[in-house]
Amino acid sequence: MLEGQAPEVAPLLLGAILTHDGVSVRITEVEAYVGDGVDPGSHAFRGKTRRNASMYGPPGHLYAYFTYGMHTCANIVCSPEGRPAGCLVRAGEVVEGLELARARRHTSKHDHDLARGPARLTVALGIQLGDNGADLNAPPFDLTLPDAPGAYLTGPRTGLSGPGGEDAFPWRFWLPGEPSVSPYKRHPKLGR
Repeated sequence: MLEGQAPEVAPLLLGAILTHDGVSVRITEVEAYVGDGVDPGSHAFRGKTRRNASMYGPPGHLYAYFTYGMHTCANIVCSPEGRPAGCLVRAGEVVEGLELARARRHTSKHDHDLARGPARLTVALGIQLGDNGADLNAPPFDLTLPDAPGAYLTGPRTGLSGPGGEDAFPWRFWLPGEPSVSPYKRHPKLGR
């Protein structure tokens, strides 16, 4: 399993195959997050809480969390135990279990939309909040890394503003020309 700082690990996850509950996704987009006072965009920026405790666990485990009151998102923990960092899995291409992914994401009009975006990806894979802390190399999960890293692009993370926002941390990584990559959305500036 990859272990290291999230910005270095994130591009190495591109092209990896993440499998859960009958569906396999080739990861096409990730974002890196580092906690403990480094990255204001991280759930662990202000330290360990009950919600983010799995980010402090061993690398190769899942940090699943609920967001916007309706979505579960998934991160791959990557730093040594006790040092919180993870890579949000933003998008992927379904490469196995297409019919099951279609049934779970029945509103998708195209197959490249089935796992396009972090919430759609978890739905397609059947990942739920109860999977938080799961070992990604133990059933019902499997994470297979690519043999060698390929070409990738990098830019600002999506939907963040302020000190940890768009210009401060260009820690979004994606495979070029991949239709499953989610569209970039700049966070609106808040007026005073």
